[in-house]
Amino acid sequence: STLIIFVSIWASSKPPDENHMYGHEKFEYLGGLIGGFMLIILAISIALEAASRIIVGAPYMNMNLSLIGYIALIYTLIIDLTRIYVLGSTVNDFAPGIKADFYHALSDLCSTLIAFLGFWLSTYGIFYGDLFASLALSGLLTFLSIRFIWRSIIELSDIAPKETVTKIREEITKTSGGLLTYENLRVRRVGNKIFVRATLRAPDYMGLEEAHDIATKIENNILRVLGDADISFHIEPSGVKGKCTREFIREIASGFKGVTDVHDIDIACHDGKVHVSLHIRVDPRMPLNKAHEVANKIEESVYANVKNVENVFVHIEPSNIELSRGSLISDEEMNRIVQSVIEKYDGKVRTKRVVTYLTEGRRRVNVECILDENVPIEKAHKIALEIEDKVKEMVSESTVTVHVEPCGN
Repeated sequence: STLIIFVSIWASSKPPDENHMYGHEKFEYLGGLIGGFMLIILAISIALEAASRIIVGAPYMNMNLSLIGYIALIYTLIIDLTRIYVLGSTVNDFAPGIKADFYHALSDLCSTLIAFLGFWLSTYGIFYGDLFASLALSGLLTFLSIRFIWRSIIELSDIAPKETVTKIREEITKTSGGLLTYENLRVRRVGNKIFVRATLRAPDYMGLEEAHDIATKIENNILRVLGDADISFHIEPSGVKGKCTREFIREIASGFKGVTDVHDIDIACHDGKVHVSLHIRVDPRMPLNKAHEVANKIEESVYANVKNVENVFVHIEPSNIELSRGSLISDEEMNRIVQSVIEKYDGKVRTKRVVTYLTEGRRRVNVECILDENVPIEKAHKIALEIEDKVKEMVSESTVTVHVEPCGN
């Protein structure tokens, strides 16, 4: 039994490799399982031996050798106590092989004490006290061994500790303030180490760096609670009811009577709170109080459907302003709009190139313009800002950057 425990501990102490990526700690549970079965065999043999001697009913001790018997029992008792002391300091760590050997040492100690009691009683002619005590020891050892075997089987089956899983779920929810949700949570124990794998669903408006920072805080809090753990999270974007959050808000706002268009939806996350702003277009003849009622209803609906919203701002504008959505127009149409703005400068500004593309639902427009080389930089900067503002007035959901350079450059 001790040899099996030694081999299992030696095998489990090896570091992870290509074939055992989670380590070799399961070998210790396997060794503990075998040790548990051997303890049951030992308990059965003790019971059979005691029962056979009770049935025979004859004295089985040579009292002429009583002194030698006491010396042998004291020597054995010292060894058993030493084993209990050495193994007892580590048994609480639930190293299964160590625990099996501890139970073995405990059974040896009990056997020695029973033998000591029986030997002492035998000197007074009582030969059956230690036999009945041996039967009691056999029953206790069998009970402990079965419990130990069952626990080893549970650990080998990769059962997820319920209390540990509950703590992990609580930390994810508490640390993220409800912003992040989880799915595909996987928890397993290998030795004293807990392995945690999960997919964290972050709001699609949250930046990757911010989502990563929150995930790191969750990991640190789980480590604080569990101790030795290996944690890996996969972060994925998440919308609302299966839709992108911006499109979901657009649908909400567009559904109210009187709203003809929704654009420039901006969502920001700060200190775990969400701030939403959007522009709506309504009939230019609509009274302000009616338009304000529509805006209030939109705000209430956003609060009710999007988590952790702290503020909602709705900008109201008339629908008779010519406006194109940057996320919907083509690159060619965007070029035409830029050219129409620059043409109003009567040849004082020329276009070198226009670079436009879509990212994160917004139209990005980069414009390189050519001006006379003698134009003061203050005036050149003013022209660049004018072009940016005029393009943004004509195209919603757009970011415009104008670069100016002298002719001939």
